[in-house]
Amino acid sequence: MTTTTQDELAVFTQISLRIIKEQELVIGPVAWQEAKKVVGFNISDANNEQVTFEGDSKEVLNRLVEQYSRLFGQVSREVCKDAVQDLLAELPANDIPSNLR
Repeated sequence: MTTTTQDELAVFTQISLRIIKEQELVIGPVAWQEAKKVVGFNISDANNEQVTFEGDSKEVLNRLVEQYSRLFGQVSREVCKDAVQDLLAELPANDIPSNLR
């Protein structure tokens, strides 16, 4: 298990929020409901975009992408990847969640 730095955690938070917002453009408020189902991902305040991770943040992001993919297939995964490409550039290659590569 790798240790997540504060900078990486901030990037993971931005990635998660951008993924949800991008999905929200497509499916509406259901995007937030689906994100709440992800194990290890906690939304304390959707209006103020306050989220936290429990456990390995990279794996939590993988589960978030997978949650949308289960509902909407590969297109959903591509929407997620496209939404966060610039943020992924801030992470070392081995810290990029596999579902976003």
